[in-house]
Amino acid sequence: IPHEGCPHTCVFCNQRRISGRSGHKPVSPEEVKSIIRAWLGREIRRRRGPTQVAFYGGSFTGLEPARQEELLAAVTPFIEQGRVQEIRVSTRPDALDSEVIDRLRRFRVSIVELGVQSMDPEVLALSRRGHGRAEVIRAVALLREADLQVGLQLMVGLPGESLLSLRRTVRQILALRPGFVRIYPVLVLQGSELASRYARGAYLPLTLEQAVSRTAWLRNIFARQGIPVIRMGLQSGPELEEALLAGPYHPAFGELVMARLMLRRTRQALRDVPAGHKIRLSIASRDHSVFQGVRSANIKKLRQQGLLDRFRLLTDPAQARGTLKKLETLKDSI
Repeated sequence: IPHEGCPHTCVFCNQRRISGRSGHKPVSPEEVKSIIRAWLGREIRRRRGPTQVAFYGGSFTGLEPARQEELLAAVTPFIEQGRVQEIRVSTRPDALDSEVIDRLRRFRVSIVELGVQSMDPEVLALSRRGHGRAEVIRAVALLREADLQVGLQLMVGLPGESLLSLRRTVRQILALRPGFVRIYPVLVLQGSELASRYARGAYLPLTLEQAVSRTAWLRNIFARQGIPVIRMGLQSGPELEEALLAGPYHPAFGELVMARLMLRRTRQALRDVPAGHKIRLSIASRDHSVFQGVRSANIKKLRQQGLLDRFRLLTDPAQARGTLKKLETLKDSI
């Protein structure tokens, strides 16, 4: 529902372009049903969790109540048939109250994502978000009282953001204890206010290296606190790439972040291993590409630093993804 329900246009936003619905009419209830039927008709062999319908790209609870109800009612038959188990909506922190939440519960919405982006008042103002910290805190409290799962969306590289403001944001997000987090780097898109600022030299986006570094730092903090980061980076696609003017875009941004963290863990594990000795390192079987890094970047760095011959890598299908275990020293070490 690109940009539907949004009372503001944030400086970084061009949802119609990146969602692929530029020039399209608003999605109808019949189209919602058609999309659900199409996806349910596909053979999904490795479905790991419940089937979920998500409304994203706009501020769902900012829609007129009748519009909210017609969209949610389109999902109801699939919920009653047991073919869909969850409904997720994304919205703004200042577009929630008790009446709105009661409506969501009545239509069996179970997950609400809030576009928070930052908890720094100056950054929020420069980004023209139209809300502050107080609205975020209140929205999370209301959703918790209603027993709805809460996810928070954050951005790195917003106008006015510094490492200090990002640290403050992290501390306040941790205090809210969200069920999960998404992290997006700010990109400069055609048709956005940020594009005009960029053209005037009034905004400088993060480099890819900076964005990966900050996102890796954030993910590490959230992981230590048991808060899952379910996505890093925007969904790649032709619409996004055509609209992109500048900024830290990479189609495998999330993998770059995970590879950065894996390299950091590997270096730490090898820190006390002297030349001529080897240890065993174990990773999850599905993390082999993450260990290597995009285009084998991690392997190249380990080789340059003289660390590549100080370990033997093992893979374990039962090991948790994103982890690295340091095992015993090999007997044939010198």
